[in-house]
Amino acid sequence: MDWWWRGQLAAEGIEGLIHAQGRIVGRAQLTAAGWSEAQIRRWLRSRRWQRVHPGVYATHTGPVGYAERRLAGLLYAGPEAAWSHHTAAEQLGLIKSDENRPVHVVIPEHRRVRAQPNLVVHRDEHWSDRLAAVIPPRRTPAHAVLDIVGTSQSLDQAAAAIAEACQSGRISPADIERSLIDRPRLRHRGALRPIIADVAAGSHSLLELRYLRDVERRHALPAGQRQRAVDREITDVFYNGFELVVELDGRLHLAPHQRWRDLDRDNRATLRAESTLRYGWFDITNRPCAAAVQVLDVLRRTQPTLFGKPCGPTCPVR
Repeated sequence: MDWWWRGQLAAEGIEGLIHAQGRIVGRAQLTAAGWSEAQIRRWLRSRRWQRVHPGVYATHTGPVGYAERRLAGLLYAGPEAAWSHHTAAEQLGLIKSDENRPVHVVIPEHRRVRAQPNLVVHRDEHWSDRLAAVIPPRRTPAHAVLDIVGTSQSLDQAAAAIAEACQSGRISPADIERSLIDRPRLRHRGALRPIIADVAAGSHSLLELRYLRDVERRHALPAGQRQRAVDREITDVFYNGFELVVELDGRLHLAPHQRWRDLDRDNRATLRAESTLRYGWFDITNRPCAAAVQVLDVLRRTQPTLFGKPCGPTCPVR
């Protein structure tokens, strides 16, 4: 496979290519443009350039940022390399960028690339079948998400990756499920289909998935409606017929404008004659039974004979 940047080099020249790459350049690009090793060494000796990885340089003297490290990692790994895992997902707009992450690239199974700081190189026998038709090369959206799932230490982390990617609107749960067929040895694979189904049903975050699993289903509560659109906003969970809204938020809102926005949403729910229960991450992960008791108490205002199911001998749900 030839380098993906050759067409741009021919069209724009080496200066144009360096500019397009955020002032990152590889030795292979320079020699393809006719530069000699002596010219390259001269720029390095003068300290007007700096090495990022062997054979990859930043053509400036300042700090090397995350975007530059992403390109440098791809150039270092060779012509048969593509962004993968979090790096591909960031570039595809599936997850938020995090400059503290290492750069992830994937290469064919038959190749070997020496490890470098802040660069994780993965090998895949199905490398060519999982690439998106874009330049610079990267995984398809679904396989980028499944890459993350495969390296997640816990099922919660895997679920969070799927939920965040689908919430971006750039990929659907069905896309991920179709690609799952091609990954028979993927970590957490056996537990993914129910999670994908829950995301498809409207659970847009790990906290919403945990509420669905640990509060609603584990205590046999009625099924709530996910992501209901009302008054130009979206409610997390709505219990139709009981006029109860459950809002879930894993963030700590220290900013006054966010606090007022939450209060305003609760006030509008009251004006619609709906009750609101609001839970954060600690409530759902550490006190799911207590949350289930509260939800059940409100539901019983409409249906006094409604019963829940205790999840264990000490569970307060009755």
